[in-house]
Amino acid sequence: MAKKTILGIDIGRDQLKLALVRGNRVLKTASAEMPENLLRDGAVTSRETMSELIRNTMKENGIRAKFAAYVLPNESVFIKNVEMPEMTVDQLEYNLPFEFNDYITGELKDYVFDYALVSDEDAEDGDASEASENENRVMELMAVGARRTVLEDAQVMLRKAGLKLVMSAPGLCAYIALLRAQKDFLAQVGDEYGILDMGFGSIRLYMFHGDRHVATRELEIGLSNVVNVLADAYGVDPHLAHTYLLTNHQDCQRREECLAAYENIAVELVRALNFYRFSNRDSTLSDLWLCGGGAVIQPLAESIGGMLDMRLHTSDELVPGGESIPECNTYLQAIGIAME
Repeated sequence: MAKKTILGIDIGRDQLKLALVRGNRVLKTASAEMPENLLRDGAVTSRETMSELIRNTMKENGIRAKFAAYVLPNESVFIKNVEMPEMTVDQLEYNLPFEFNDYITGELKDYVFDYALVSDEDAEDGDASEASENENRVMELMAVGARRTVLEDAQVMLRKAGLKLVMSAPGLCAYIALLRAQKDFLAQVGDEYGILDMGFGSIRLYMFHGDRHVATRELEIGLSNVVNVLADAYGVDPHLAHTYLLTNHQDCQRREECLAAYENIAVELVRALNFYRFSNRDSTLSDLWLCGGGAVIQPLAESIGGMLDMRLHTSDELVPGGESIPECNTYLQAIGIAME
């Protein structure tokens, strides 16, 4: 069966990222600057404006697509690795929401729940087995709960942009798709590795064993910390300081204030890794891929590399043909979410 051509869409605070993908092959990428306040706390504030931005970006970059895959904002989803007794699909759909009681405020009916089967030798990924005679058997699942309104908004928004939503999932699922596409390459690295997503408001460290998600550590520190010290140093607003940082205006990335901010980020990462290794005494985690906006700031990568006892890699290694994709780190989630 011919593979669909799917447009992966990742809406970030500063940039809209689009990746046109067929199977595991990236056909084209494009980005556009986000209007101020169009994204607030992970939610799009105007579906019409966002639809127009997507439509215009596609037109300006010669992108034609019917189907879209959408990266759900981290603020709107809960992800949990769970073990449950083997049960039928209907039983699982009934019981799964209750696994999120300790995470969700409000009514469970306001969320949509889904799952992927992590390990079950007798079942295909994503399907629950029929109950077996062995009552002690368990299913290991990666379960996701997402706000219903976010999914509904995405469907309307993309329909207005002329696209049909065929897939929506958290960024973590995009990374898992990338790991599966590059499993032969990663087999040369080892069994355990991490992806460091350096965003504006926070940094997320994802740990994997093969393509299996083991844990996530979120640090409430990000590029905004660097931007703020740079804004004070130049006496400008944070928006302009952010532009300075990304374009390395007057070699500002190596200013003393920025170097100190990088070190603070690296220290927090060391703490997160130490806690993970303490909780997982048999961990062999030694390789880390850098992605997100912070991956392009070389002094930040140098500071992290100097403090962590790990091998650092560029994100283009995670994408088939990634070395030929300009600014590949920017499009990682948009690419992964669109892979079949």
